Amino acid sequence: MKDTSEIFGENVFSLSVMKARLPKETFKEVKAAIDNGKRLSDEAASVVANEMKQWAIEKGATHYTHWFQPMTGYTSEKHDSFVNPTDDGNIILRFSGKALTQGEPDASSFPSGGLRATFEARGYTAWDPTSYAFIKEGVLCIPTAFCSYGGEALDKKIPLLRSMEALNKQALRVLKLFGNEDVSSVKTTVGPEQEYFLIDEKGYNARRDLIYTGRTLFGAVPPKGQQMEDHYFGAIKPRVQAFMKDLNDELWKLGILATTEHNEVAPSQHELAPIFTTTNIATDHNQLTMEIMKKVAQKHGLVCLLHEKPFAGVNGSGKHNNWSMSTDTGANLLEPGETPYENAQFLLILTAVIKAVDDYQDMLRISVASAGNDHRLGANEAPPAVISIFLGSELTEILEAIVKDEPYGAKEKELLKVGVHVLPKFPKDTTDRNRTSPFAFTGNKFEFRMLGSAASVALPNTVLNTAVAESLRQFADKLEGVSDFTTALHDLIKEEITAHQRIIFNGNGYDDAWIEEAEKRGLSNLRTLPDAVKHYMDDKNVALFTSHKVYSEIEMQSRHEVFLEKYTKLIDIEAKTMLEMAKQDILPAVNAYSSELASSTENVFAQETLDEITADLTSAYGSYKALKAAVEKSDEIEDLVEKADFFKDEILKDMTELRTSCDKLEEETAAEYWPFPTYGDLLFAVR
Repeated sequence: MKDTSEIFGENVFSLSVMKARLPKETFKEVKAAIDNGKRLSDEAASVVANEMKQWAIEKGATHYTHWFQPMTGYTSEKHDSFVNPTDDGNIILRFSGKALTQGEPDASSFPSGGLRATFEARGYTAWDPTSYAFIKEGVLCIPTAFCSYGGEALDKKIPLLRSMEALNKQALRVLKLFGNEDVSSVKTTVGPEQEYFLIDEKGYNARRDLIYTGRTLFGAVPPKGQQMEDHYFGAIKPRVQAFMKDLNDELWKLGILATTEHNEVAPSQHELAPIFTTTNIATDHNQLTMEIMKKVAQKHGLVCLLHEKPFAGVNGSGKHNNWSMSTDTGANLLEPGETPYENAQFLLILTAVIKAVDDYQDMLRISVASAGNDHRLGANEAPPAVISIFLGSELTEILEAIVKDEPYGAKEKELLKVGVHVLPKFPKDTTDRNRTSPFAFTGNKFEFRMLGSAASVALPNTVLNTAVAESLRQFADKLEGVSDFTTALHDLIKEEITAHQRIIFNGNGYDDAWIEEAEKRGLSNLRTLPDAVKHYMDDKNVALFTSHKVYSEIEMQSRHEVFLEKYTKLIDIEAKTMLEMAKQDILPAVNAYSSELASSTENVFAQETLDEITADLTSAYGSYKALKAAVEKSDEIEDLVEKADFFKDEILKDMTELRTSCDKLEEETAAEYWPFPTYGDLLFAVR
């Protein structure tokens, strides 16, 4: 049996594999493409393709695919075999440089927000050499970007790569001001922690709501949920442990650095955390992780639920996006450091992040918006919909001292000046963690905690990278060429922290008092996706992304449409599923039980229960008719903004009323009559 070190990366056409198999000159070209974004020559691409094919065939692969990430939020692939016919009726296994670098899937069948019409089918996938090819289930998968015939981005990867280039360009300008002449690139790194539920497959298959929507649309809260706080970090059940072992093996084979696993707060909820890696690779790895979780779960008779709120009344699932910036020389730019030189640079980078989060709090909120995440944000399980930054007491006091031009610390005799008396030895864990903060500094990185568990991490990091790039651009413009750099730096940090202090909050984000305080500070509270997405095309946001060439205006318009389309379609499916389950399952089951009770009315229990059920059944049927009428009305609304608002304000309200009535009926109906597994059955079946 192979140990972990032997299986790790065995299915990845990694740098070490390429170094061993490719000619030296070809390997140099590939390395330059990975490190510096240089275009690979056609000759080198052909050599790489041939060696990649041979390696894949040795691993048992018969097909290849361009693996990409359209705006569905999932991954896509079209398999082609290596087989090519010969004139004598035989075959030859062939894979050209052109097949490696470019593919052509149908671009009209994916969400495009109007970028592609049905009759305009042509689209292209282009190899991303910075993310290694891998073998999955006998298929060579080549990570690619996906664009239209006209060159517009149709996926989540192209904007992410553009945002990384934008941040690299501006960060290098700033680092040069501090004499970092040896730094040639700055990359953002990400470690996305992934929460998920595991339930028994039999229970899943008996619930149409889980099958169609990924969440339970009905369900009374059981007597025992998470209130005993006994599941978090508890002993992992044998069946779950077996799943986790197989999951780790599959992830390690693909070079995915999964390290931490544990039980989460809610029953049947768990978490997996990886080691940091470059942002676009981390994005690819997280998409793979979610896919493999589902497949491995099936092998164990389980189903992995990634919906943000699969069960009402217990915690939902998020994804914590741990974000940092690193140089090619190995320096973490969010590491405070121990020398005045490092301190000053750190404080400027920190200030850039603070400014970016404040200036583009609406875009960060939009980046995590989804119909599922709307159920989770703002509850006592996730950050509120208000964006704020947690820095901890020491960093906050240092910034306040800079703003006030006051000494910092009891022993400090001189006024605090950036790069002279700041952070002489700043310990990594200088303050407590704050799990209620949407955006928390945790020693040498920021943890963006608002992402939903099913989300791709591409968009939040695209927004974060671009916003920080804009802050750095403005800082470089002001500092380049000044005669007194130290004074100019101090004045700049003081000015920017003064302007953006409102975004810093170290208290309890779950407290209602904070929401009131945030409103006084002028912070936005965009509670739902329709509320948030209304700001997507604001002038400042369009200017941000177009100026850094991350999106064109037409690409932004398309994504605005995709946001609204996906939201309305998802809730429409949920509403129609509720109607189907209520009419075909719940109401007939309760009616049958009522008939039995009616035959025993001399029994006090039967009579009183029948009275309760009759009233609630009447209420439930009224709610059913109201929801049905609302859904029919929604079909007539064509304007996407108006339609999204109608779903938010009317459909969801009617869905809640129908659920409330039906959940009461569940508590009143004999178990043998209830038509599908209850919350108790689902949450406690896995042992």
